[in-house]
Amino acid sequence: MLNDIPLSALFAALALLIILSAFFSGSETGLVSLNRYRLRTLAKNKHPGAMRASRLLERMDRLIGIILLGNNFVNILASSIATLIALRLMGENGIWLSTLLLTIVILIFAEVAPKTMAALHPERFAFPASYILAPLLKLFYPLVWLVSILASGVLRLFGVSSKEGPSQHLTREELRTVVNEAGALIPQRHQKMLLGILDLEKVTVEDIMVPRTEITFLDLDDEWEDILRQITSSQHTRLPVCKDGIDNVIGIVHMRNILALHRHGELDKEKFENVIREVYFVPEGTPLNTQLLNFQSQRRRIGLVVDEYGDIQGLVTLDDILEEIVGEFTTDPSTSSRDIHPQDDGTYLVDGSTNIRELNRIMHWNLPTDGPKTLNGMIIEYLETIPEPGTSLLLSGYPIEIVQTTSNAVKTMRIDPAFKEKENQDA
Repeated sequence: MLNDIPLSALFAALALLIILSAFFSGSETGLVSLNRYRLRTLAKNKHPGAMRASRLLERMDRLIGIILLGNNFVNILASSIATLIALRLMGENGIWLSTLLLTIVILIFAEVAPKTMAALHPERFAFPASYILAPLLKLFYPLVWLVSILASGVLRLFGVSSKEGPSQHLTREELRTVVNEAGALIPQRHQKMLLGILDLEKVTVEDIMVPRTEITFLDLDDEWEDILRQITSSQHTRLPVCKDGIDNVIGIVHMRNILALHRHGELDKEKFENVIREVYFVPEGTPLNTQLLNFQSQRRRIGLVVDEYGDIQGLVTLDDILEEIVGEFTTDPSTSSRDIHPQDDGTYLVDGSTNIRELNRIMHWNLPTDGPKTLNGMIIEYLETIPEPGTSLLLSGYPIEIVQTTSNAVKTMRIDPAFKEKENQDA
């Protein structure tokens, strides 16, 4: 009876089977290559193809089962028809030739080409394919279920559960890679903000705090006239209040409360002490993401950083943490930091107490931040001694000239960022 089938019909059937094989091969690659996060977004937006594809991918074993079942069926049937055609045309000697030709045709047109196309354009292949695969899965569900059960049994022999799958959650470093490779999809400034949020866990409060030697505070042991003079000239909205030095902090005072007293003509030392608020202490080593939540829960904007002995090490504010995310609020180095002073020749005079992270952020430099927190500490660690004025050194590619020192620290230095830029251009 098979000999009564016209050759034209056999060739047409063979071509159809190769097309079906290409469909199953491309569908498998397309569905597996889908961006799962984009797929979820499209599915939430009620995209029909995405919703069907998402449901198919929920049970990967059954999806692979129906695809391989269909693919193997059409490939075996194509091989049988090719053999029948070879026998009709060339006899038994044509079987080897038909096997070789069919292998080449299937490899090119039913495997490599459709899988490559599906890998390059997964949505174009996977979404239309889901309209066919979903009904096929329902139609042949008993057979697919049986195959899945048998395959799961074989996997269990090797200690593998078919329910196990790769984690769909991005790690911090994977998320960083996604942000970096977003390109034009995310503006560069927004990329920096997202990366700043991811970096909060790596940075602690001592990396961004104002050192205790630079904390501006009000001392109740001073004369009231001196306190008033300091209040009127202060550039800060909140100031620590102490007695006999920073080691004996009483609390924090908000300038808004002092202004209210002054407006009503009630500002005196007694009323001033009544508006002092309890101080908020922050343990050193607290990650910035944790401290940001602590500021929010405690409804605070400022805290004093203390070490394990309770000694004050510095001061940290909510603004300092936000600047780690959004960048410096003021981009002009001459106004954004009192520790960095631009000179007419393009160099900068920098105070030794300048925080390394602040320096990098303001000047767009790349000094290492995993060691000393200040520029003075970095230089002393590098030289292992207090240098003499006039000493020059190359620190992370930046030429630094020591301008002024004290007996125990580097006070002022000169940095020329143009040298680093020229070095990068030459490289």
